[in-house]
Amino acid sequence: MSIEYPLLVLLGAFLTFYLAKHSRFDGVRASSSLSIIAYLIFSALNLNPDLYAIVFFGGTFIGMSAPHRFGIYTVASSSILFSILFEFLVPKLDGYGGALGISAFLSVCICHTCILLGAPRSKKPPPVQ
Repeated sequence: MSIEYPLLVLLGAFLTFYLAKHSRFDGVRASSSLSIIAYLIFSALNLNPDLYAIVFFGGTFIGMSAPHRFGIYTVASSSILFSILFEFLVPKLDGYGGALGISAFLSVCICHTCILLGAPRSKKPPPVQ
């Protein structure tokens, strides 16, 4: 696995996580607008926009999962776990949509289960106004 995947996933997750807390955005608007901007940037820089935008878009799934329930450590843990699951699930699933959704669901679900079992939680950041 290359270092680009975790970095893109972390970037997508945290940008969506913080933008979704803004009063004019929700999770879906934040994810879609950031994904379009990311694709345009990757396309302008000739950085394999199809692959990198897909990875970034998968990271936005993590960021919009539960911005009011999770803290930054949970988002970071889910993002790293997502990049690992994405690497292994993409060759096994038909198309990116299934791999993105299942990878995001499993990574958030695993981290949430760990929290329920007693893993330390990050403190919730103060609400953005």
